[in-house]
Amino acid sequence: MTPRDASDDPSDTPDDNRWSDLERPPLNAGSLRRALLRDGGLWTSLEVVPATGSTNTDLAARADELPEGAVLVAEEQSSGRGRLDRRWSAPARSGLFFSVLLKPGPAVPVERWGWLPLLTGVAVATGLSRAAGVDTALKWPNDLLVTVGGEERKAGGILAERAGSAGSAGGGGVVVGIGINVTLRADELPVPGAGSLALAGAASTDRDTVLRAVLRSLEQWYGDWRTAEGDPAASRLQETYAAGCATLGRTVRAELPGDRSITGEAVAVDGDGRLVLATAEGMQEPVGAGDVVHLRGV
Repeated sequence: MTPRDASDDPSDTPDDNRWSDLERPPLNAGSLRRALLRDGGLWTSLEVVPATGSTNTDLAARADELPEGAVLVAEEQSSGRGRLDRRWSAPARSGLFFSVLLKPGPAVPVERWGWLPLLTGVAVATGLSRAAGVDTALKWPNDLLVTVGGEERKAGGILAERAGSAGSAGGGGVVVGIGINVTLRADELPVPGAGSLALAGAASTDRDTVLRAVLRSLEQWYGDWRTAEGDPAASRLQETYAAGCATLGRTVRAELPGDRSITGEAVAVDGDGRLVLATAEGMQEPVGAGDVVHLRGV
């Protein structure tokens, strides 16, 4: 093994236990910074911490003081959250758990910021295909699906939250949290419907390689979207998302706020990023928020 200098230390802090699982080496923060941080690029800082409660919470707390493009990565999260405050947990260094700070304004109208979780899904799927050789499908609005043993499994998720004060430069921003199960083994799955890149037969599970690919893909998609002033059609985001969305063409149940639900065929993602359901009554119902369940045998 070639000795590494201090600049290549994975977390930039000593950690006597960092090699406790030799199949799950720590991220190399120095190498990631050299690969991703550049003049004129989106990413302005990248920090890797051994553990935290939630990278989204930590980054959101500093949203006003940090410039756009800050990246915070944790080797382990104790209070990671998905949508609807669902718990997201996994063994240390078994996945990628990170958040990025984006400040689209004033170039992009606030009403188009709702596309950010869908944009992130497209970017992550593209990055995973390139770096891991895994075909990743998107479940509206924020789940990343892989195929394990012929079945769809959730291998990741995305959570976007407004952050920063409206009075700050750019009118605040959005913290986008991304969680990806990379080397999670079958006996470590938190729920039966979970999966990982390794279980999906990934060609590579090197987390440094995967993280670089995902962040580069996100930089490209975000840049194109912002150049188009957030227009999902002009940036090709809407058509690309639809092409990779496993929800479209299926019968689903949308569980909405207020204990209400709608069942119908998912027929489109509209210009506002909403899922459009065609119901049995002949109505087309746009769903902007809620939990979507893919129904089998319907």
